[in-house]
Amino acid sequence: MSRRVLVLNGPNLGRLGSREPDVYGSTSYGGLVDQCQSFGAKLGFEVEVRETNDEGELIGWLHEAADARTPVVLNPGAFTHYSYGLRDAAAQRTAPLIEVHISNPYAREAFRHESVVAPVATGTIAGFGLTSYLLALQAIAEGSSQEDTSSR
Repeated sequence: MSRRVLVLNGPNLGRLGSREPDVYGSTSYGGLVDQCQSFGAKLGFEVEVRETNDEGELIGWLHEAADARTPVVLNPGAFTHYSYGLRDAAAQRTAPLIEVHISNPYAREAFRHESVVAPVATGTIAGFGLTSYLLALQAIAEGSSQEDTSSR
């Protein structure tokens, strides 16, 4: 039986491939979905990838994950820098929550240097392109196997 993982994406991430390819790469959002689901399956995960431009919808998905004790890979997009509602929803996590970013926020504009989500996340992975998502899934898998070992 595979374990479920949610990969949640905030605003503008559905435009991957056409949005600033010099920053975010040329792979489409569909390509990201395929990569996450394929790599997740190799790790024994059923990966569901979602994207929204709506802050309230993203917060609702985090509540859903907390209620079901579902691990989350979260790219909050621009909400990273100012959404205290999203931060408060992430703080309610009951399973690992890994914040990811395709680019390195610290190598960009100053307003991108602050994350209100990072302090309540299990960890943050940034700057490795779409591989950031795969590293996050790997981190969740590693954490799961450590939990399995420590509970014996």
